[in-house]
Amino acid sequence: MKLHANISKLTFIPMKKLTGWNRIFGLTVAFFLTSIACTKANVYDVTSPGGKLTACVETIKGKLRFSLQYESKPLILPSDVSLKLRNGITWGTSAKPAKVARNSYKGNINALFYTKETITDNYNQLILKFKEGFDLVVRVYDDGAAYRFISNLDKDIIVEDEQMDCRFPADPKAFLPYVRQEGTTFEQQLINTFENTYAHVALSKMDSSKLAFLPCLIEAEGGIKIGLTEAALQNYPNMYVRSGGKDAALKTYFARYPSKEEQGGYDNLQLLVKERAGYIAHCPAKMKFPWRVFCISRNATELLANDMVYRLAEPCKLKDTGWIKPGKVAWDWWNDWSIYNVPFKAGINTETYKYYIDFASRYGIEYVVLDDGWSVRGPADLMQVVPEIDLKEIIAYGRKKGVGIILWAGSHALDKDLENVCRHYAEMGVKGFKVDVINRDDQRAVDYHYRIAEAAARHKLVLDIHGTFKPAGLNRTYPNVLNFEGVCGMEFNKWSSLEEYDQMNGDVTIPFVRMLAGPMDYTQGAMLNGTRQTYRASGSEPMSQGTRCHQLAEYTVFLSPLGMLCDSPTHYEQEAECTTFISQIPTVWDETIPLCGEVGEYVAIARRKGKVWYVGALTNWTERNLTLDLNTINGAGKQIEVFRDGPNAAKHAQDYIHETTQIPANGQLKVYLAPGGGYTLKMAAE
Repeated sequence: MKLHANISKLTFIPMKKLTGWNRIFGLTVAFFLTSIACTKANVYDVTSPGGKLTACVETIKGKLRFSLQYESKPLILPSDVSLKLRNGITWGTSAKPAKVARNSYKGNINALFYTKETITDNYNQLILKFKEGFDLVVRVYDDGAAYRFISNLDKDIIVEDEQMDCRFPADPKAFLPYVRQEGTTFEQQLINTFENTYAHVALSKMDSSKLAFLPCLIEAEGGIKIGLTEAALQNYPNMYVRSGGKDAALKTYFARYPSKEEQGGYDNLQLLVKERAGYIAHCPAKMKFPWRVFCISRNATELLANDMVYRLAEPCKLKDTGWIKPGKVAWDWWNDWSIYNVPFKAGINTETYKYYIDFASRYGIEYVVLDDGWSVRGPADLMQVVPEIDLKEIIAYGRKKGVGIILWAGSHALDKDLENVCRHYAEMGVKGFKVDVINRDDQRAVDYHYRIAEAAARHKLVLDIHGTFKPAGLNRTYPNVLNFEGVCGMEFNKWSSLEEYDQMNGDVTIPFVRMLAGPMDYTQGAMLNGTRQTYRASGSEPMSQGTRCHQLAEYTVFLSPLGMLCDSPTHYEQEAECTTFISQIPTVWDETIPLCGEVGEYVAIARRKGKVWYVGALTNWTERNLTLDLNTINGAGKQIEVFRDGPNAAKHAQDYIHETTQIPANGQLKVYLAPGGGYTLKMAAE
């Protein structure tokens, strides 16, 4: 046990600025105040293996507080943390430590379907056992810290609320994704799709009427970044943050438990919350609560390789994962089934899907998804297939061509007959489900994710979960869950103006923020591309903002174990060399090396699969020249295949140059990015 003075609220004038009696008086006051603080506060600290990041837990008159320092400089000031239980007890307001334990761990995690094959898992840990029947566990890594509550009670508990008031020095700016859905109260904002671009504001200027979902990113002094999110989220609601008022602080908010639900929503495929209880979660005995995660980096670039969420997730529960196959997906919905120059009427019918399968087979694309429309609308019954679809014929045709079929499923339609639906379609030969329109994150919605993941795994089905919140480790626990949405992706180009949706700004923000949480189904791959002047929204002939090479580079920059090809097969056939290139890019990786980047400005990253390296670089609407140091991937002097913005890409976004060239002997590759531009290369094995 370590006993320290708590002087977090005191302001001192540096002693070197005081002289004579003022100096003596100042020293006397400082000693006196420190002595008082020592009698009131117990502080227990734990430092990262590298010695730079320190987490502190302190109790002051029973109040439990958490803080972080980096190289002795405060990142998070002592901030109240607590759990309020239904029985009138609050863990953290009358805290009495009974035992203190410390331990260290050094090891590795073999990651599945991730940005790297092996994750270093080295940490120091502090465990505080409290007389009220709970533990507080704090882990500190070199690139982050986390804490969680653990119940030691042999009975279920009801949690009315959780408090985490993050207080920051000064008034830092943050990248915050506000809930898009309208609502004058926080409760009205809880039914949402967890999709938005990022507001970049000082915490004191945060919109106090809006919730923000996670992850979010705080810019501390000295260039240090603090990514805030959570991990091991189970039996508990998802966490939001809200304004701390005029203070530089973030407060938490949680959806209350749904006490009454009704079927409704989109095509009657959802369960809508009609009433809520007076608590947020009903938790089992010995419950391990979610980790509250702080991803720490000295600069923006380091964020691109942060593994905190994957480390802290519950380990894989599946004994056999060999059947799980990541890969590319030919997707129908974004391009509105708009194939043409064919002898049949395209749409949701058997001929169209056989055409998608033929296209996928030609380019080695592993899957075709049948999105919304293959099952009968209205009854939320996945056993009723529309008459235009011969599903058995489509599956058999795909099997013959080496292409798997994934089916779209409304959340309630899948859940109300979960075991039967999974068994039926697995026996038919379907490879997985794209589950959609959950649009909730209360405890029952979180539990739903585990329920469908477990059922799908029993029947060897993969999942791509849409209309949902960010990942929080489920993809490690059930690696058959390959993708999550929870990102403002390409679908917004179907209906949004440039003023409503700045895709270029979002594209160079999400790698630093949203991807801290894990994989995301952004659905890139547009072959129609627009500049600021030429972009327009279209439901049936959608296009991207930014250049063609921006789209190609996203397959390397973004992590999507099921990588969508969002555009029409017709367009892909017309752009065969681009299609050939992206169809060969892996969707999971053995190694990742961040190259450079600034949040909201640009990003460049290198990833390796086997002996082949890919590099992707993106910019916002600002054209720029980058120098990429490829000595980190032993690239000096080696031959590369390149797609780069053409000389007229600023005016015609589809202009690009495809060439074979060499990395300079010094390993410093100079790259030009047009406004909204991109750059990508492949360095093949020697």
